[in-house]
Amino acid sequence: MANTVKIQPTADHIVVEAVSEEKTTSGIIIPDTASKEKPQKGKVIAVGPGRMSEENKRIPMEVKEGDIVLFTKYAPSEVKVDGKDLLVLNESDILAILK
Repeated sequence: MANTVKIQPTADHIVVEAVSEEKTTSGIIIPDTASKEKPQKGKVIAVGPGRMSEENKRIPMEVKEGDIVLFTKYAPSEVKVDGKDLLVLNESDILAILK
């Protein structure tokens, strides 16, 4: 998957595009304007190289571009790049990868 947004995170940072549209169990789509809560689910669009260990070795990231992830509610920093609203967070703020 090609990164269309010009941003490269450092260390263990991850850039996520929020997935704000939700669907009920009956299939009704709820637009993001109907929800006042911040999205806690997003698609990974860029991943840093990983953090360095105390032994000065790179620790590889567990997530990759294209993964759909759940993250902690107040962790992300909101940024705007190339007209897109994006979230930047640490790998430790990722709670799960949806399969």
